[in-house]
Amino acid sequence: MSDMKKPAIGWIGIGKMGYPMIRRLIDAGYSIQATDNDPAGLDRARSAGASAAVSLQDVAARSDIVISMIPNDQALRAIVSGPRGLAGQLAGKIFVDMSTVSPTVSAEIATAIGSGAAYIRAPVSGSTETAEAGKLTVLASGPLGAFETCHDVFNVLAARQYYLGDGEQARYLKLVLNSLVAGSAALVAEALELGRAGGIEIGTLMDVLCDSVVASPLILYKRHAIETNSYAPAFTVNQMVKDTTLIAAAAAAKSVVMPMNDFVNSKFKAAASAGLGEEDFFVLARSP
Repeated sequence: MSDMKKPAIGWIGIGKMGYPMIRRLIDAGYSIQATDNDPAGLDRARSAGASAAVSLQDVAARSDIVISMIPNDQALRAIVSGPRGLAGQLAGKIFVDMSTVSPTVSAEIATAIGSGAAYIRAPVSGSTETAEAGKLTVLASGPLGAFETCHDVFNVLAARQYYLGDGEQARYLKLVLNSLVAGSAALVAEALELGRAGGIEIGTLMDVLCDSVVASPLILYKRHAIETNSYAPAFTVNQMVKDTTLIAAAAAAKSVVMPMNDFVNSKFKAAASAGLGEEDFFVLARSP
């Protein structure tokens, strides 16, 4: 590697999650070669101390580890298998994708990259706030040696790292977690509606809920939004529509029946259709 202590990092995707993550790496002394389709995102990365790469090939050529944090399956396919993609450019390097994408497309990416490079699937659990604080959770699968090489990089970004196996296990576990997160939002929203209908003030509802056996870090984290009825997005309704759709597809591919996920998906789709797509996903719990 170009620096045995701190490998050069290529970064693709400087959105709401990507930007605070590269800032933490820069602050930790890593050299970042960044690229993004959005010029404004690239400007933000430069202002934080990253170097702007002129192309994906440039990112690969100047980096030891290439990391992507992109929005969906289509974007991952484009950056790897597209006409000017990374496939064929990563020999001897590690490619880490930290996005939430389908296991099926992730497996396609593994084939496209080939055996000359190491591919780590490393989706993260957390929000923009936990990204800023370096308290994400990394769920990783792929070659063990490559995961171990990335340990110090992940340690800057995350409070916890889990190595899960050499295939697509990380993709499935991220969908498992997001299924529970999405379902929690829908169930809390329904329960609070009953409480309000029974004449209980929202502050009292949340006091008891957060001091009960059903309290969770997620509910505690969303408590202020619920009590103030203010849903500035940490993770949007539209993103949850995407993820619950991925969950449904992954379940169908494995012949797993998930009617609760289908119901929750319909709730988020209805919220998006009602104009709430860019609100935080816990907007399901909003007061009338």
